[in-house]
Amino acid sequence: MVNRPQAPADPTHASPRAPRMHGGWLTRGTEGRFSVYVPRDGELVRWTEGPGRRFTGPDVLGGDGLLPFLAAAQGPDRYVHLVGFRATGTGEETGERHVELVHSVQFQTGRPNVEWKSIGHSNGKAEWYGNPALAVDAKGRAHVFVRNRGGGVSARVQKDAGGWHPWWDLKGGRTDRDPVAAVNGDGLVELYTANDQGLLRYVQKEPGGRLAVEPVVPAAVVQGTLTAVTGVSGHVTAFYADGDGQICAWSPGRGLKPTPFAAAVGEGPLTAGRCLIDDYDCTLLAQCDARGAAALAAYLTEQEDTGLNWTPSGPPLLGPPTLTTDAGGAVALAALAADGGVVVTRQKQEPGLALEPWTRL
Repeated sequence: MVNRPQAPADPTHASPRAPRMHGGWLTRGTEGRFSVYVPRDGELVRWTEGPGRRFTGPDVLGGDGLLPFLAAAQGPDRYVHLVGFRATGTGEETGERHVELVHSVQFQTGRPNVEWKSIGHSNGKAEWYGNPALAVDAKGRAHVFVRNRGGGVSARVQKDAGGWHPWWDLKGGRTDRDPVAAVNGDGLVELYTANDQGLLRYVQKEPGGRLAVEPVVPAAVVQGTLTAVTGVSGHVTAFYADGDGQICAWSPGRGLKPTPFAAAVGEGPLTAGRCLIDDYDCTLLAQCDARGAAALAAYLTEQEDTGLNWTPSGPPLLGPPTLTTDAGGAVALAALAADGGVVVTRQKQEPGLALEPWTRL
């Protein structure tokens, strides 16, 4: 089966107004306050929620030449791990810009982050081959995954006592430029990607260990649309568009084969999360519709046979919103408006999935 690719999201050529962002760039700290992170003008900036749900900022978190890309993730300790790209020069043979990955952490809401440090690239002085995925396991170790020169996946993982393991080649070929990482109910990391033959899942057998790739599962996947969420069972469910206008779900741990279960509302990336709606645990999917506005759809978590109904929400955006929840399980969303500004909204305390008006930061 041949995958239908999206246009490559190359941060070396992306617009600062429309950066590519992966994972949870809207975060909630241990005290319940939200933060929003966006790469801008070579640095990372942050807005922080204060009294009355009002955000202050933007505050500059450094970066020293960050390209317009960000991956963000939190672990159980709620520390915010941040991974970006920096340019390191230009290849003499190809003229392409070389890049390295850089990492930082914010330990406390509203406080400064630690200094950005290079974690290199799996191919040393490398051109851009794809955007990294980031996950933080149950012990607070960051796992960074990126497509390598051979088209497979490489990983770099933090050690228990500090520092990083060397880059590990996890194999694969012709994989999606935008892999997706998740942490299952056992606190182990899983990685999801696709190639022209179908879907690939990399699994971790022991905490902090090297992930192993499983046999490819035949499927037609629009590259760049993958997302994933961990359900009430502790198993991960991946979602993607199949190129025929359908959203598909795949959950190997639950024995769910790649299954179309709803019509897509657009053609671009998906994002997913979980929240409480009328006290029911629900999975919420988001995608931009034909006019560029966010469309949201929820269903009872791990009950894909109920299908989806999309509801448009908010102004035109540059990409689907990122999702998280407050301490009570109500969803909060952040997105980039069409002009690059940041907009946010939260779930109302009323029946159904009702959102407050989108507010510009």
